[in-house]
Amino acid sequence: MRRRKVILLVLFEVLLAGWFFCLPKDLFKGTPYATVVTDRSGELLGARIADDGQWRFPPCDTVPSRYATALIQFEDRHFRWHPGVDVAALGRAVLSNLKAKHVVSGGSTLTMQVIRLSRGKERTLWQKAVEAVKATRLEFRCSKDEILALYASHAPFGGNVVGLEAAAWRYFGRPASDLSWAESATLAVLPNAPSSIHPGKGRDRLLEKRNRLLEKLEQRGYIDKSTLENALSEPLPDAPYPLPNLARHYVEQQPHGVESRTDIDIHLQRQVEASVNRWSDELALSGAADLAAVILDIRTGETIAYVGNASPQRARNGSEVDIASSPRSTGSILKPFLYCAALQDGTILPRTLLQDTPVNLNGFTPQNFDLQFHGAVPAAEALARSLNVPAVHLLRAYGGPRFLEVLRQAGLSTLNRDASYYGLSLILGGGEGTLADITRAYAGMVRSYDDLPTNSPFTDKLALWYTFEALKEVNRPDEIDWKLIRSVRKAAWKTGTSYGYRDAWAVGVTPDYAVGVWCGNADGHGVAGMTGAKTAGPVLFDLLNLLPPSTDWFEEPVDGGVFLDVCKASGMLRSQDCPDYETIQLPAQAVESAVCPYHKDGTFRLPPGMEWYYKSWHPEYQVQPARDATQLEFLYPEPGSILTLPRQLDGSEPGAVFQAVHRDPNATLYWHLDDSYLGQTRFIHQMRLAPEPGKHTVTVVDGDGNAVSVGFTVK
Repeated sequence: MRRRKVILLVLFEVLLAGWFFCLPKDLFKGTPYATVVTDRSGELLGARIADDGQWRFPPCDTVPSRYATALIQFEDRHFRWHPGVDVAALGRAVLSNLKAKHVVSGGSTLTMQVIRLSRGKERTLWQKAVEAVKATRLEFRCSKDEILALYASHAPFGGNVVGLEAAAWRYFGRPASDLSWAESATLAVLPNAPSSIHPGKGRDRLLEKRNRLLEKLEQRGYIDKSTLENALSEPLPDAPYPLPNLARHYVEQQPHGVESRTDIDIHLQRQVEASVNRWSDELALSGAADLAAVILDIRTGETIAYVGNASPQRARNGSEVDIASSPRSTGSILKPFLYCAALQDGTILPRTLLQDTPVNLNGFTPQNFDLQFHGAVPAAEALARSLNVPAVHLLRAYGGPRFLEVLRQAGLSTLNRDASYYGLSLILGGGEGTLADITRAYAGMVRSYDDLPTNSPFTDKLALWYTFEALKEVNRPDEIDWKLIRSVRKAAWKTGTSYGYRDAWAVGVTPDYAVGVWCGNADGHGVAGMTGAKTAGPVLFDLLNLLPPSTDWFEEPVDGGVFLDVCKASGMLRSQDCPDYETIQLPAQAVESAVCPYHKDGTFRLPPGMEWYYKSWHPEYQVQPARDATQLEFLYPEPGSILTLPRQLDGSEPGAVFQAVHRDPNATLYWHLDDSYLGQTRFIHQMRLAPEPGKHTVTVVDGDGNAVSVGFTVK
């Protein structure tokens, strides 16, 4: 007897252990789910189908009350009270099947159906017995609401639609939480026979089952007669709805096979997409087929709107390319970072005169957009007008490697070569950046100004404030057509155009938002005359108008700087010879800036090369005579230039035009190439030369014996 008890006890313990461990930790392990992406409030932006081709959203945690009530009343009325198996329901099912001589009822509870869905086995009596055992174990592990959520997440709803949430979106175009009683009842009856009854076929039978369930709900007190009448009058859904497809490229960036909540504001996203699509369709008529835009919230650093490429419905090459995250030539869009960095370390002051004369740096010969030179331009004005030549001179003074490090710290992850690769062309589009990175770098400047967490390399508030002030006055030669803009929102903004008119940029910031726009063609071909100001600029201001207006503007910091005397003419620190100056607050490092070299005995005198161009733009400028070599200078080429001389069709080399200037407009200059005399010039000092390849020196001498030479190399 004792032995029998021991055997029975051991057997009981084995069975108990088998029951306890009969369920895997994850019932649906390995099940592929769709990629589901929502906005900041949980509204669906878009989804991508699961790897097995099913619209199966990631498991939900809760089930809407209407659907839960309808499902329980249809499938398992005693669900809230049974332990996973409803013995009475099983008995009724057996009697019904015997009476009908075929299976008309399974008697499975919702818990048993969850087990069946997780196992995918054939429906036999043995499998039903296994399901019953496992169902009792599932009841011991999970709450009733958790079991309902498992069922709702994995039940088939016809076709390739699996799970309640996917079904709600596919059949009714909205989340399950927003479904009416009629819609909830429709989805409650669908899994009962999803292969033969779904909104695409068997509609009469589906309608009959739905209405019968609705009547039960009224009879059992879950809905009143008025609600029943309204529910019965609702039609069944027609063809499945397409899922939302907002911020489509941003959706693609999110983790695969899970549900992700982003910072996107769906209401703003809809407005931005409508605006950008409208602009893109218009710009496409001029040859610019693609348009991208990004909007960031400065305070939070969040991306609140993202259009990787507009107008996906317009067939074209590259329509699926996420331009906002693709590296593109930056054009002039990086100039504010150089200006701010140079202010921060004292390389320049806000209005330091920058040289704007012809330049040849190892074969690199930058030009301004208007193909003119101005001799000398205040730094802030050069930034506002986006002049290229002064920017190149400034980069040479600041240092290419230092500036490259500034850009990398600001977040431009695509600049992955060394400084020698980019050279001085980096400031004019010699490197590549993405719209997302660049917009975030602009936002980082504002966050740094506001003392918010950021990786921005700009830490001096005064340098930032002077930068925002300069960008507020943007006035490009390719000026924006303000008639296109409904209203002009105050912003610090910058445009850029890459070589060959391939990329048009516009980025603007307010104290609250950063907006970036790119226009062009995804395949890289240029559009004649396409500039940042004429294409991306109007889009920028249209998007700014969608945002709440800022109640304030960037205020000049009241401390942290130094007050210094600055020459009004040169914008540099005052020398003892500067007659007119002002005392202004400057970044702390301004004390290291250069002292004005242009005043001698109270007279403002620029070097001859700068003076040559400057005087034509400034009638008030008085040319001052000099009796030494400072009155003589080469305009072209610069010392150390590397020249590549073009060939004509007949094979001849026309050479290059060398140019010098003299303060005395009546001076005669005598030209020499190496040891050979070439001739003389008067008034206009230009001479066309075609030296042999190699190193050479050109020298000019005036009538007083003053001479200047320049060395260069011909390739």
